[in-house]
Amino acid sequence: MIRSMTGFGQAELDTPAGRLRAEVKTVNHRYFVASVRLPPTLDRYELQVREWLRAILPRGHVTLTLRLERPDADGEGPVLEVDEARARQYVRALRTLKERLQLPGEVDVALVSRFNDLIVPQETQAAEVPADALQAVTEAAARACLAMREEEGQRLRADLEERLDAIGAALERVVERAPARLLAERDRLRRAIAELAQDVEVDEERLAREIAYLAERWDISEETVRLRSHMELFRQLMAEPGGEPVGKRLGFLAQEMHREANTIGSKANDAAIEHEVVTIKNEIERLREQIENVE
Repeated sequence: MIRSMTGFGQAELDTPAGRLRAEVKTVNHRYFVASVRLPPTLDRYELQVREWLRAILPRGHVTLTLRLERPDADGEGPVLEVDEARARQYVRALRTLKERLQLPGEVDVALVSRFNDLIVPQETQAAEVPADALQAVTEAAARACLAMREEEGQRLRADLEERLDAIGAALERVVERAPARLLAERDRLRRAIAELAQDVEVDEERLAREIAYLAERWDISEETVRLRSHMELFRQLMAEPGGEPVGKRLGFLAQEMHREANTIGSKANDAAIEHEVVTIKNEIERLREQIENVE
């Protein structure tokens, strides 16, 4: 199974301290990188939170935003509070801007209230938050994100399969065309010798040796076998039932496939084969672009 590294998940949990809300977003990255945004009163849990995330989302750039909201006296919602320090900064900045640019209008409540980070849910004390509740809501959000990554991974797999099919079809055309270029080269050499030697009979044995030498130089059987082998292993990795990340291994295989395609192109000596190699390399490049988002 392959998974995308793009996903989103959220979860919430009611605790004696209030309601915990967690959001997890992930994007592609070569390694596990976590950005954890906790309320200041919960900072002491950051290292644990990172490990909980790593256990479920071992690769990608993971962003966790966690909020703790205390219900009001009626139990109908969180208590809201004003960030007065930030509000004062906004007011000073706006008045300075008004004076320097000679702008009309007044800095009033209507204007300042447009900044949505000034009125925020009131947070409770970290000591009131059970660690197991924090772990539960973090892991629930991470698993929701994982489910989305798996769903997106199936779409990625379908696209990768199409690319592999296109590469395989082009490779078969190359294999089919390869013997014809030797026959064409043999006929070309025979005509060239006949034109130069005129009445002198063509030495078929010498010509056969020359063709055999070219056949050895132009032989692409090893490259085609290796390319097919890489493609087969690529498919096997995508079909593995386990949850281990395979993105790095797929990236390595795509790199090796590109190497074999380059070698086939250098040995082609035939316009039709070179065109097919261009097709193969284009599809491999698209594979590599998609693999960038595979866990």
